[in-house]
Amino acid sequence: MLYAIIAEDVPDSLEKRLANRPAHIERLNILKDAGRLVLAGPHPAIDSEDPGSAGFSGSLIVAEFPSLQEAQVWADQDPYIKADVYENVTIKPFKKVLP
Repeated sequence: MLYAIIAEDVPDSLEKRLANRPAHIERLNILKDAGRLVLAGPHPAIDSEDPGSAGFSGSLIVAEFPSLQEAQVWADQDPYIKADVYENVTIKPFKKVLP
């Protein structure tokens, strides 16, 4: 089943985010290579694709996991969690309708 992992950053997280981005992307690439990643990306803190020093307010990952519990375990191991980039993470089942 698909799950949406919706994360909110702590204030002023840009430095921590950039420092831990390679490890974060590496885990996403593992999901992608396994054919389980639907989409992933950050939420810019301002209305711009390149928010510069404004940074990001969080992230969204939609991926396939065998269960909600396994999605939670995967999310709990994210380098952004370990580096205190994320303030809050919500995981919900997701049903893709379109496209």
